[in-house]
Amino acid sequence: MNVSGTQSDTDDLKKARLGIIGGSGLYRIENLKNISELSLDTPFGKPSNNLLTGNLNGMEIVFLARHGENHSLNPSEIPYEANIWAMRNLNVRWIISASAVGSLKENIKPCDIVIPDQFIDRTHQRPLTFFKNGVVAHISMANPFCEILSQVLSQEIEKLLTKDKQLHLGGTYLAMEGPAFSTRAESNLYRDWGCSVIGMTNHTEARLAKEAEIAYSSLSMVTDYDCWNRSCDNVSVDMVIENLQENSNFAKSIISAAAKRISSLRPSSSSHNALKDALVTSKEHVSNKTKNKLSLFTDKYWN
Repeated sequence: MNVSGTQSDTDDLKKARLGIIGGSGLYRIENLKNISELSLDTPFGKPSNNLLTGNLNGMEIVFLARHGENHSLNPSEIPYEANIWAMRNLNVRWIISASAVGSLKENIKPCDIVIPDQFIDRTHQRPLTFFKNGVVAHISMANPFCEILSQVLSQEIEKLLTKDKQLHLGGTYLAMEGPAFSTRAESNLYRDWGCSVIGMTNHTEARLAKEAEIAYSSLSMVTDYDCWNRSCDNVSVDMVIENLQENSNFAKSIISAAAKRISSLRPSSSSHNALKDALVTSKEHVSNKTKNKLSLFTDKYWN
């Protein structure tokens, strides 16, 4: 496995934490040792919820419930910038994002798992970047997910699979605005585009995580066939919740195994230096207010 990086990167990652963002159905992680609950303020407001820190299988973990512990935030209301900034501030350098998704392919069944490698963005009221208000950075999103982290995750999932579940490595995640589910016309359009799954949150997180130089991978847990498959019931909250309950227990087992592996490997990837050639604006032309908001990400390039 390629875990290339500079010696400085390697040294930094020795003390880094693994972030877990829990989506629908995954609001806490059991078996954490030495748990602390942190309420943080960020330059971008409050995160979705208090962050839990602790140790899981030898790995220091930071857990955040994306929608809040009572699922009170819809996908457009999630404070994405605050969530990612808080993770980076707590020295998170890898994020596993557990999410409920709908399937857009016949062979991807409810309760299967997908680790996508591409996105199509159909959201229209989400933050697209940390870099604004006088500073510009053009981050590369050619490979939006961290390939190395996704490989580690897939290897651990393969060890845990049961005969009624299948792992699909690779595929395109269609990010829609929500909170309503798709129309049938939209669902069929996304199938024509070759998309594998549909969800409402991961694209925004992945963009911001890349700018924060955090390796990001999606643990996409399939709950339904969206609404394109006329042989199945149209997607409903009851259907989603039933499959969420089954998926969440399996997701916790995957996260536990992945934490142990990441603790051992400490994998370095290009995600950890994503800003190196992306910053366009010279620091002398950036206001102190903007520099202070972004210093968490830019200090190693601007100092």
